[in-house]
Amino acid sequence: MQETIFVLDFGSPSVQLVPRRIRECGVYSRLVPRNISAEDIRQQQPKGIIICGNSIGLDPEIFCMDIPVLEIDPVFFEMEKLRHFVKEVCGCQCTWTMKNYAASVIERFREEIGSDEVICGLSGGVDSSVVAVILSRAIGRQLKCILVDSGMMRKDEIKNIVSTFEGHFDLELRVVDAADGFLQRLAGVSEPQEKRRRVGHYFIEVFSEVAKQLTNVRHLAQGTIYPDVLESGSENSATIKLHHNVGGLPEKLGFNLVEPLRDLFKDEVRKLGIELGLPEEFVWRHPFPGPGLAVRCLGEVTQEKLDRLRVADAIVVEEIRRAGLYRQVSQVFAVLLPVKSVGMTDGKRTYDDAVAIRCVATDDFMTADWVALPGEVLRKMSSRIIAEVNGVNRVVYDISSKPPATIEWE
Repeated sequence: MQETIFVLDFGSPSVQLVPRRIRECGVYSRLVPRNISAEDIRQQQPKGIIICGNSIGLDPEIFCMDIPVLEIDPVFFEMEKLRHFVKEVCGCQCTWTMKNYAASVIERFREEIGSDEVICGLSGGVDSSVVAVILSRAIGRQLKCILVDSGMMRKDEIKNIVSTFEGHFDLELRVVDAADGFLQRLAGVSEPQEKRRRVGHYFIEVFSEVAKQLTNVRHLAQGTIYPDVLESGSENSATIKLHHNVGGLPEKLGFNLVEPLRDLFKDEVRKLGIELGLPEEFVWRHPFPGPGLAVRCLGEVTQEKLDRLRVADAIVVEEIRRAGLYRQVSQVFAVLLPVKSVGMTDGKRTYDDAVAIRCVATDDFMTADWVALPGEVLRKMSSRIIAEVNGVNRVVYDISSKPPATIEWE
C-alpha cells in the first residue's frame, strides 16, 4: 500500500501548498475534507495527519487513533520539522518518485483497460502529452489520440505536436480541423466564462463526431492534474475557474474516465514526462490554457485579433528564449487587450490596439509572482511587437501576483 500523509483541508490556498512540501520528502500526500470522520481515516490508513491552523470542528476521535498527528501553521511552518514528522515520527520509507509512479500507473491502466480502446484529446500541452505516453506504454495502439485544431493555438503548434509524437511514439494520431466551428461559436461573445463554456461544449461536439467512427472505445483519457481538481471547487473551496477537462465530458460522451495525472502537481508531471522519454524541450514548454488564445484575446474573438495575438505571443516567447530565460520563468505570454490608444507611426496619428505581456514564476501554479524581466528584454519585446504586429501601437507589462490576480487574464 502506498504511504500517504493526509492534510486536512481548511479551504485556504496556503493549506494547498502543504501536500506539495510533503511530497518533496518522498511521501505521497493529499488534501482531505476537514469534516472527515476518524472512521474514514482508519479505513484509508494514512501514515500521518497534518492539521493546519487549528483543530476547531474536527472529529475529536482523530486525536485518539494510533496515527501520528502534527499541527502546524500553513504559512510559517519549518520544513525540517515537517521532514522529521514524516520520516522519524511516521516512519515513512520515502519511496514516492516519478520512476515508481510511472511503473505503477502503466501497470494499473494496462490491467484496467484490458483490450478496450481509449480516446485521448491531445492538446500538445505537457499534461495531455504525458497522458498519451503513459497510455501508449500501457496499451499501445489501442490508444486513439485526437488533436483538435481549434484555430486558437500558438504559432506552428499543430506542426510541432505532430512531428514530436509521430517521430517518437507508437500511437495513432488524428488531426481534426475545427477552426471555423470554434470561431463561429465565439462570435459576439465577450464574457470569459461563457467563452470557456462554448469552447468546452464545441470540443465535446467535435470529439463525439470522431468517437462515432471508433467502435471499441470505452474510455476517455484526460490530462487533469491536482491543481485542476482543487481550483474547480470542492466542499471547502470555491470554484476559481471552469475546466472542460474536470467533469462533464464522461457523462456526455458515455465513456469511462481515465486520469493518470489526477494526483500530480505540474512539476511532478514534467518529471514524469522526462522519465517516460518525452523530449526535454517539449516537457518544459510553458502551460497553455484549454480554450487557447480565446482567453488571451480579451473581449470578442475574431480571426483578425487571433492573427495579431499569435504573432505577438510568438515574439514574446522568442525573446525570452533568446535571453536564456525560458526555463527560469514558469509562464510567459501576450494578451490582446480590448483597449485602443493614440500613437504616432511615420509621423501619422494612430488609434490602435494594446498588448500586455504576462510573465510569472511559481512552484506549483497555486500561487505565482510576477517576474521582473530585464529592461532590455522588455524593450526588445515591445519594439518588435509594435513594429511587426499590424494594428498594435502600445505594449504594457503585467506586474500582478496570484492571488489576487489569476495567471490568465480570463
